[in-house]
Amino acid sequence: MNLDLIAPPQPYSALIFDCDGTLVDTMPTHYLAWTAALRAQGADFPEDRFYKMGGMPTTEIIKVLNQEYGYTMDVEYTHHDKERRFLEMVDTVIEITAVMDIVRAHHGKIPMAVASGGTRPVVERILEATDLRKYFDAVITTDDVANGKPAPDIFLLAAERLGAKPEECIVYEDGDPGIVAAERAGIRCIDIRVLWATESVTA
Repeated sequence: MNLDLIAPPQPYSALIFDCDGTLVDTMPTHYLAWTAALRAQGADFPEDRFYKMGGMPTTEIIKVLNQEYGYTMDVEYTHHDKERRFLEMVDTVIEITAVMDIVRAHHGKIPMAVASGGTRPVVERILEATDLRKYFDAVITTDDVANGKPAPDIFLLAAERLGAKPEECIVYEDGDPGIVAAERAGIRCIDIRVLWATESVTA
């Protein structure tokens, strides 16, 4: 794995990281929770569609699924049921080493934040379960902003909390909505999926 592919380009004064699929390998676990919650209501969530929506708030995903597939799922009930199922499995998730190597290399040297499309209880629980909370000066979640990814709000707030201008920051992301959000915020973004793409080509 060529870690130079995700090394932050100079200059920068703060780093901002998405959580799910970037810091921590939670996406398969999230999909299991989604599948169980939706099947309980006779609904389905195609896996490829799930990954394309990575980073969007749970409530927004439910609304999109209702619209696209003609489901009539109650947004709040489905949201809480999915999160409950995920939290039951959260202790099985592990960190993504390549990204955490960058976090550890910068810890105590420059300010860093987590900026996640997840809700605060879930994001904080993930960071607690993986013992990663101690590395970050701020944790921003969808609960802290009016508009979730792909709106730029969450990254702009993260930069503000870190005392940095957007152009001084670098965002690490693995999802299209988050990458669009970073672009809209005027923040340089590193798509960590390049690591997996390179592995597939060289395997």
